[in-house]
Amino acid sequence: MLLFGFVLIHNNIIAQPGTDEQLAQQFYQNKEFDKALDYYEKLYNKKSPQVFYTPYLNCLLETKDFKKAEKITKKQIKQNPESLNFIVDLGTVYTRSEEPDKAKNAWEQAVKSIKQDEQVFEVANAFLAIQQPDYAISAYLKGRKISRNNYPYSFELANVYSTKGDKMGMISELLDALEINDSYLQSVQNALQTSFGNDADPKQNELLKTELLKRIAKSPDKTILSELLIWMQIQQKDWEGAFVQGKALDKRKKEEGNRMMGLANMFAQNEAYDVAIKAYQYIIAKGPNVYYYTNARIELLNVYYQKVVSKGNYTSTDLTELEKNYNTTISELGKSASTVPLLKNLAHLQAFYLNKTTDAIVLLEETIAMPQLEVHLQAECKLELADILLMTGDIWEASLRYSQVEKTFKHDEIGQEAKFRVAKISYYTGDFKWAEAQLNVLKGATAKLIANDALDLSLLISDALAIDTNEAPLLLYARADLLAFQNKDEQAKLTMDSINTLYPKHALADEILYKKAQIELKHSKYNEAAAFYENIIKNYGDDILGDDALFKLADLNENQFKNLDKAKELYQQLLEKYPGSLYVVEARKRFRRLRGDTIN
Repeated sequence: MLLFGFVLIHNNIIAQPGTDEQLAQQFYQNKEFDKALDYYEKLYNKKSPQVFYTPYLNCLLETKDFKKAEKITKKQIKQNPESLNFIVDLGTVYTRSEEPDKAKNAWEQAVKSIKQDEQVFEVANAFLAIQQPDYAISAYLKGRKISRNNYPYSFELANVYSTKGDKMGMISELLDALEINDSYLQSVQNALQTSFGNDADPKQNELLKTELLKRIAKSPDKTILSELLIWMQIQQKDWEGAFVQGKALDKRKKEEGNRMMGLANMFAQNEAYDVAIKAYQYIIAKGPNVYYYTNARIELLNVYYQKVVSKGNYTSTDLTELEKNYNTTISELGKSASTVPLLKNLAHLQAFYLNKTTDAIVLLEETIAMPQLEVHLQAECKLELADILLMTGDIWEASLRYSQVEKTFKHDEIGQEAKFRVAKISYYTGDFKWAEAQLNVLKGATAKLIANDALDLSLLISDALAIDTNEAPLLLYARADLLAFQNKDEQAKLTMDSINTLYPKHALADEILYKKAQIELKHSKYNEAAAFYENIIKNYGDDILGDDALFKLADLNENQFKNLDKAKELYQQLLEKYPGSLYVVEARKRFRRLRGDTIN
């Protein structure tokens, strides 16, 4: 019995330290500091002062035993003279004991005692941990002094200034760093990314712009500052400002249009067509000996094309003038592999906008027959030719051209696109089962856009035939769809109206409304399109086009009607009602932007 009792006692002694640690931690986490204090005092005195110092000190402060807190902190200072964070702790003790003068002296002593780089971060981090940013700034400035500007601590200082809300201090530090070393550009951009941009406070953005312009005027040879200004203007979508600065930098650095070409492409991608036109014209004005001259001529026409056709409110004069520009440029540059994009776009313009299908077909056949034409470019022209043939009503010849591309590029994205168009011809001509079979294969296409288009068309067919096996309504709708593709919009609308008359409340009712909205958008009739979307949302919101209509209506309110509150409300509605929608990611991004969130 005695031996057994001894073993129990011995085991308890061995287990006791672990139990003390667990109890101390549990009481500490529960904010029962008076109970935790007994255990931490024991652990600090008997086991490891370094390990248990911080929780022990915190318990002393929370239980207002400031004398003992001062004692153990001074002991640590004496035993660890190189570890200046303990001096910061002493200042904290004096702050808690309401002795501000002593606290100030201790904290100033901590900064004054910094002698090496490691101590800079140690002291600054200690001050930041107790929310004393001004002393952290003093620590970094002391570090800058002792390093003799070998390491200026600019990014650390900028971060502290940002935390304080001192944006001017942040800007100054980052720009100072950039002026010291051009290689800091990416780091400076990363630091500014979350604080300055299109979604930031305009006054804040103006601070950065003003300071940059002031420094550029003072040091025009510091072109890295102009680089940053262009970057900032791009973030803020100030395309005109970016163009002006880009042009100035191009001249100063004799870049011969290199930078401007990239900027022009970006302007075009963001639909800033007028600025893109000026940028391409600037490059062209340098003359045909400049490397980017031909590309700039081609891209300039592409922008003119996009500007005219994307807005929908073009005139016949706009179209005629655009065709003239194409012909003039092609005449100057010649018909070659490099100008194939021009030839293809000219053919599209002639066929779909100027009713010159014969000219377009001749041009494309001539282009396709070019010797040594790159096979993908040739395939793109074949698809364009097939589209034009389909528009003229030569369905079988169009199908043949699509099929040629499909067979040549079976495992390529352009081949999948051709296969989709073949399937669509089967749909146009009423061979719905064959179309569905092809579309089912394309649902797994590597190109997401093609896969989504295949899924949408497949759902349209299956929904139309799911309840009523009568194919007549779907045949009429497919005919209307083809008419719309052929720009016979009034005939398309009349055909869709006949479906509603002959087959009221058919499953295609929402599809008809959606197609009519697309036709109205083609002609920039935004109010009419919005009315169709609203009809879908109200009467067919639970069907497959409910989320599509809601997103399109939100987009119209945001970008056409400029009713941002309504757009935000509609995006939120989509997020709540259709959490599985393909539009969720984009809708969430737009909703957050309209709400004023900072988006990286």
